[in-house]
Amino acid sequence: PFLRLLEAQLQDQRREHEEEVEALKNEVDAMKEELEKQQQAFLQTLQLSPEAQVEFGLQQEITRLTNENLDLKELLEKLEKNEKKLKKQLKIYMKKVQDFEASQATVPAERRRHERNMQVAVQRKEKDFQGMLEYYKEDEPLLIRNLIT
Repeated sequence: PFLRLLEAQLQDQRREHEEEVEALKNEVDAMKEELEKQQQAFLQTLQLSPEAQVEFGLQQEITRLTNENLDLKELLEKLEKNEKKLKKQLKIYMKKVQDFEASQATVPAERRRHERNMQVAVQRKEKDFQGMLEYYKEDEPLLIRNLIT
């Protein structure tokens, strides 16, 4: 039984290795094709006159810069959208703070002292919960497995 398990694992590893080798071969073939295309383009530019070579180089650079500009424009749009969202959130929080401050101004001084004393008591109670645990949702299976073992 143990040898069969090892043999099965070995076959799985061999199969994975063969798949990786095949993927790498495909990647090498694709790179070879791309290199051939670039060599053909290079040979064609060498056959051009010097003025045409400069023009071709400029066209290539213009294409590269245009693509880069499009990527930057897309990034800028995302950042502007995020900025608008954050500004809206800030306005909401500022409004909440103003409302809270306004409500505190109308509360009599004694009541405020009583609330401060209650807050201190609540803080002390929260310290009693030192056994609580904060974790990320994706870590839950790992925590459960560790608790069981």
